[in-house]
Amino acid sequence: MVKAVIFDMDGVLIDTEKWLNKYWRQAAAEAGFDMTAEDALAIRSLAGKYAAPYLQERFGTKFSYWTIRERRKELMREHIARYGIDKKPGVDELLDYLKAHGIRTAVATATDPVRAKDYLTRIGIYDKFDRVICASMVENGKPKPDIYLYACEQIGESPCDCIAVEDSPNGVRAASDAGLRTVMVPDLTKPDEETAGRIAAEADTLYDMILMFEDGEFT
Repeated sequence: MVKAVIFDMDGVLIDTEKWLNKYWRQAAAEAGFDMTAEDALAIRSLAGKYAAPYLQERFGTKFSYWTIRERRKELMREHIARYGIDKKPGVDELLDYLKAHGIRTAVATATDPVRAKDYLTRIGIYDKFDRVICASMVENGKPKPDIYLYACEQIGESPCDCIAVEDSPNGVRAASDAGLRTVMVPDLTKPDEETAGRIAAEADTLYDMILMFEDGEFT
């Protein structure tokens, strides 16, 4: 029986991954590095302690990860101030469905608490979650399982009774290693072979998850 659903944020609840990809590349270019779309995709949901050495191996030790990340965050702030944030399709409908059926909800995101609250409040769903858990609250961020284990602890449910909703390989790995059944709702990429072997299901949108619940796929 499913007792809780735990959501990644960027790319699952909010349509920001394409802008994160764009502004990672722009910030890197300003620093003199030719980061490709694939490079930016590889660090989706990846904690800084893992992303920094990954990118330095890719571009060399002169790649100043933390400085470039701050520039990327600045570019994102400017974008959001100008254009706002878009929800992913089906967010409200799925959250309302889960609440109506007594299923608890949480967020497990690599984004810091201040920005996570801001983003979720902007689109009117912050108060719909029982908990919002950020990577800064645990020792190891994604792709390690800590954030999902902590989220389960905070909502008082066993991982085996929870579903995780993710859009990236790093997030899927974190959730599956924590013992949650994991649904991938692809955003910028489809699951690769390793990721496909870790997920319980793939859904085109969050709307489709409602149909999966209705069809008994998560019993």
